[in-house]
Amino acid sequence: MQTTILAIHLLLTISMIVVILIQRSEGGGLGIGGGNMGGLMSARGTANLLTRATAILAACFFVTSLLLAIMATRDDRPSSILDTPVPIETAPAPSAPPPAE
Repeated sequence: MQTTILAIHLLLTISMIVVILIQRSEGGGLGIGGGNMGGLMSARGTANLLTRATAILAACFFVTSLLLAIMATRDDRPSSILDTPVPIETAPAPSAPPPAE
């Protein structure tokens, strides 16, 4: 289960990076998606779509981060050293005396 959530988390991370880099920049950064996307949508529609996609991906990223953190703390190990049972040490069995000749 933890591996599946981690894989989803990594896919969300990569998707979020791509969506953020596609957005038009105000300060002249990368702004790869500065065009009108081939006439499919207006500039305003593209900005709204990318903003919503970023928000949805960020929310999913946050949820998977919390799930992974919760799963990491739910191990089957004891929470304290005092909770571990003390191993009982047994004395070695007495050895038999050597046979008398």
